[in-house]
Amino acid sequence: MLVSRGLKVWGSMALAGLILAGCGTRLSKAPVEDRGTSAGMVSNQYGAMVSDKPLPGAENAGKPGYYSVKPGDTLIRIGLESGQSWKDIARWNNLENANLIEVGQVLRVVPPEAPAAAVSSRPVVATVIAPGTTGSASKPTTATPSSSKPVPAVAASGADDDLGFIWPASGTLLAGFDEARNKGYDISGKAGDPVMAAADGRVVYAGAGLRGYGNLIILKHNNTFLTAYAHNQTLLVKEDQSVRKGQKIAEMGNTDADRVKLHFEIRRQGKPVDPSRYLPAR
Repeated sequence: MLVSRGLKVWGSMALAGLILAGCGTRLSKAPVEDRGTSAGMVSNQYGAMVSDKPLPGAENAGKPGYYSVKPGDTLIRIGLESGQSWKDIARWNNLENANLIEVGQVLRVVPPEAPAAAVSSRPVVATVIAPGTTGSASKPTTATPSSSKPVPAVAASGADDDLGFIWPASGTLLAGFDEARNKGYDISGKAGDPVMAAADGRVVYAGAGLRGYGNLIILKHNNTFLTAYAHNQTLLVKEDQSVRKGQKIAEMGNTDADRVKLHFEIRRQGKPVDPSRYLPAR
């Protein structure tokens, strides 16, 4: 009996040892991926692991009319900062998915037929979310687009500064232009007050995909000027729609803002400029 029990005890211990040994073998070989040594991956200047293969457009890096994508960039922001429609940028660069751009990728931000040197290549530095998604802004209220007469195509001349801008809202000025802190005018009002197009143009963006702007409309007036209308509660126009000066394009709201107001920007070749230089005196 003692021998038998001893054999049983020894057998149990041996079995346990084998199990533990097996477990030890499996644990020691558990996969721990070292991305720093993965084949075909390198660390870029931002510390991110990227493919060591050349990114699309890399041969154009640094050239006028091209933009190198940085962390946090999306086509909406790049379009706003370059004075272009994000849809046009996607088309010029043959992007199958406008939401997928890579850090270090170089994008054309001027039309293929235009001289690249005519466009500023200032860097874009901002963190935003992708086209077609929403951040902290609420979803725009669905509304029937305002009817309007067709407007002529955007002017071909990029030197036309005489657009005769009008004030986009009738409220008082809450905050003026400050290049570092406020890139436009903040205008007071009540929820639902009309927001009007400051000049004839085409809608190049309507949505809530730019963090800090809420429900936003961007109009392109010619190859020089864009205007932006932020924090609306209702958007009344759609992308690619033509609008007339004074046409109601939105209703004032407080999306992504601390109060009801309209944040209005005028951008010349993508750069924010003081609206007082273009709006009539009140």
